[in-house]
Amino acid sequence: MIDQPTVQLFYNPGSGAFSERKLHALANAIRAQDAQVILAPSADSDPALSPKATHICISGGDGTVRHVAAMLARCSSTLPVAIYPSGTVNLLAREGAAFSSLDEFVRGLLHGQTARLHFPVTFGPSVFFACAGVGPDSAAIGRLSPGLKRIFGRSAYAIAFTRLLWSWPRPRIELSANGQSWRCEAVYIAKGRYFAGPWSFAPKASVSDGLLHVLALKTARRRDYLQFIWAMALGRDPAKLENAIGFTCRALAIYCDESLPFQADGDIVATCPVELAIHDFPLAFR
Repeated sequence: MIDQPTVQLFYNPGSGAFSERKLHALANAIRAQDAQVILAPSADSDPALSPKATHICISGGDGTVRHVAAMLARCSSTLPVAIYPSGTVNLLAREGAAFSSLDEFVRGLLHGQTARLHFPVTFGPSVFFACAGVGPDSAAIGRLSPGLKRIFGRSAYAIAFTRLLWSWPRPRIELSANGQSWRCEAVYIAKGRYFAGPWSFAPKASVSDGLLHVLALKTARRRDYLQFIWAMALGRDPAKLENAIGFTCRALAIYCDESLPFQADGDIVATCPVELAIHDFPLAFR
């Protein structure tokens, strides 16, 4: 007799994009496929993996995914994980297959035969999964209040960045990897293909390749940053810019002469200096 599948459904009730109606619609769609559901709110406290769970579903944005997936990485979980995008930004969900309906998503969650291995990136006790960096955008995110994000959603990032134009940062940063070092004023690290939505500064990056794809800007003046953004908007590889430094590595140290905010997956998660490394144990996403 085959045991009934049990889906532990993680969500963040404090998220600005949280909808109780959509959460219950997802839970009911899972139950309709003859599976049990364990609702697991994940906010400020550390989430815990239920011993009854046979499948994991995370409903939320990149912050919620990172919070839950970090726990799964720490306990070396091998359970299949599916992401139901419902947050402000969903970079990690973009890496997976698109679905046209809620029922199609649930069938893939419960019966999907293939999973993509995703190597998290560790920094201290934490991890990230999509992208990270230190530069004008992390300075803008550092000034972004939770209330502004809750009210304006994705537009809050543009508002915060506009405020930054009057006091543009020019930090001095040193990178160390592969036995070499570089000086720059902004640095971006990709574990996946996407950055700030559908854009990419590392088109060759893959969640499963076990590498950090690094792009640094030697100078990050307003016009340098605009050139960087324009290259991505046109679908070009920013690493080919004259002002850029591009390389891959498995570990990276970021030093600076001040405490700069370090953003990962759209949130400020630390201050520099930071040391990054590919996690030894990949998670399986559907």
